[in-house]
Amino acid sequence: MHPGPASPSAVPPTAPAALRGADAGVTSGRRGTRGAGAGAHGSPAHPGDPGHAAVEVRRSHRRRRTVTAYRQEGRTIVLIPASFSAAEERRWVAQMVAKLETREDRRRRTLGSDEDLMARARVLSQAHLGGVLPASVRWVDNQNRRWGSCTPADRTIRLSSRLRGMPEYVVDYVLVHELAHLLEPAHDDAFWALVGRYPRAERALGFLEGVESRLGAAPADGDDTD
Repeated sequence: MHPGPASPSAVPPTAPAALRGADAGVTSGRRGTRGAGAGAHGSPAHPGDPGHAAVEVRRSHRRRRTVTAYRQEGRTIVLIPASFSAAEERRWVAQMVAKLETREDRRRRTLGSDEDLMARARVLSQAHLGGVLPASVRWVDNQNRRWGSCTPADRTIRLSSRLRGMPEYVVDYVLVHELAHLLEPAHDDAFWALVGRYPRAERALGFLEGVESRLGAAPADGDDTD
């Protein structure tokens, strides 16, 4: 994935770099779902919480009602208001971890295998790219600075397993981005015009940028276009 051109008809120029190990999170509030706050102070981890080896709780004086949870480098980060009691902390940590696991399980069932990815690539290509098809599409665990990569020479596409659990439209965007490389290997205007055919491209980019900014990720080197 690579920054695109500044064009109102194409993808915005700030296509995000892949980060080192963060997945999208969930946010809840005492009176419904709200936007996430900022500025957290760490609390001891919860090594005994279900489903994951470590849960790190960060308290924030800026938060009043919202609670946010996300994955980062094998840990679960839970952001809570500083005013929470110990009992509230335990209750919200358990609830937010359960929400994350439910969403991730649902996502794994939806696109759990390489065959599922290939089938989705076919649908997206027919809808937006004229039916161009790769030789293979697969999940990989070793892409820590890229969301996806494509090698046009052998028509192979790889998606980072860190995308698992993210919204379907985000995974679709990464698939369209890599499929477009089969038609236009370079990140030129023609390439971004192809990517811009996906109607939720800008929204997906904003989502990925939000994930990256949470960790202050540095730009990646670009796509594998050997």
